[in-house]
Amino acid sequence: MTQSVERVSVRYMVEDVAAATDFYTTMLGFEVLTSFPPAFADVARGRLRLLLSGPASSAGRPMPDGDRPGPGGWNRIHLIVEDIEAEVARLRTAGATFRNEILSGPGGKQVLLLDPSGNVVELFQPAAAG
Repeated sequence: MTQSVERVSVRYMVEDVAAATDFYTTMLGFEVLTSFPPAFADVARGRLRLLLSGPASSAGRPMPDGDRPGPGGWNRIHLIVEDIEAEVARLRTAGATFRNEILSGPGGKQVLLLDPSGNVVELFQPAAAG
């Protein structure tokens, strides 16, 4: 079953569903779709649906070998911004934490932002066409 406007869903494990929901809605302009703290919430920005799963969610249950799903790692969502310097300044003023400074490459500029649980969000400004 395919809808004309499908959402792409990504699950992030978070330590605190309410803090994560606040971060994504306040800092990055996501809207809340559903909220069931402390277990789960999902938020959306454009076609991206981000599932925020806390330790009390079914996604947070231990695996058969005892490992528990948790936040962090290097996989990340990638958000396009028009002015990366202005976005970083706005987010720093609001108390956001970054893993690095803005990096420039042939395709554009990027910086890695951390959500309250340590999940990575990449902000990316494409290079000007020319």
